[in-house]
Amino acid sequence: MGRKKSGKYAATKFKGTTKRIRDYLAEIDQSGLTEQAVTWGYEAALMKTSVAFEALMLECLIVALNNDSQPFTEHTSIAFPKHMTEKVCEYLVTGGGYFDFKGRGGLLGDVKRVTGGDGHYLYDAVKNKAYLHALQLLLALRNYAAHESPQSKEKVRQAIVAFRLGLPGTPDRHQLNGAKAPAAAGAWLKRQGRFTEILDTLDALADEIHQGAPY
Repeated sequence: MGRKKSGKYAATKFKGTTKRIRDYLAEIDQSGLTEQAVTWGYEAALMKTSVAFEALMLECLIVALNNDSQPFTEHTSIAFPKHMTEKVCEYLVTGGGYFDFKGRGGLLGDVKRVTGGDGHYLYDAVKNKAYLHALQLLLALRNYAAHESPQSKEKVRQAIVAFRLGLPGTPDRHQLNGAKAPAAAGAWLKRQGRFTEILDTLDALADEIHQGAPY
């Protein structure tokens, strides 16, 4: 029998993964690899971080739904049992596919749908403005690394400008004037300790989840 899902365990597991990612980045930095190889190495680490974060969010959503289905019942207008198996909860969260969301706003919508929103530890943690830019950068840079499309490049440009200016929302055209997206996600992340700063913030988010989760 597998381990029963737990918000506290999910947060601890996430921080274990970020520790291994930090060790991997240290190896890359000390490897003497070419700049291109380092860029790709940072993008591989970015993908691993994104996957670990998605797993953290999914596990916490399953726990929340398994613990109390009432908010989800109110959202869908469908009566669900108070307690359901973890497999059923996962199906309801993902729709039978893989867990995916469109940016930080999409994630907040998913969390609100399952938890009811304000006052639930998971929603309050994800909504906390202290983590806003790290989440925006993580998700935008991940999409840029994965797709290298004009749309993902523009999202990265917006996220970086918002981060630099400390903006709570999307920069307007005047704020974006003259700003350029990096040539690659890894090229931006490998400079000035930026990746470490994102990891530090995500670890702080995981700590808040660990503290708020009932088990």
